[in-house]
Amino acid sequence: MKASELRGRERADLAREMEQLRRELFDLRFQWQAEEKADSSRRLRLRRDIARYKTVLREMERQQQTPAKREG
Repeated sequence: MKASELRGRERADLAREMEQLRRELFDLRFQWQAEEKADSSRRLRLRRDIARYKTVLREMERQQQTPAKREG
């Protein structure tokens, strides 16, 4: 999923979905440790998706903290 697709969504939804991605990554790590045939490319995609979610959530947080600048 692209970051631009995430920006138009609700903050609570993003946080909930990010938590689900983290759980999935956690499960994949256990499978990897147990030497099951886990999809290594899936791990990489999950890590990148989590980073995208974190980035968008941080952008939303910063927008709330800083007052909007008025153009004069």
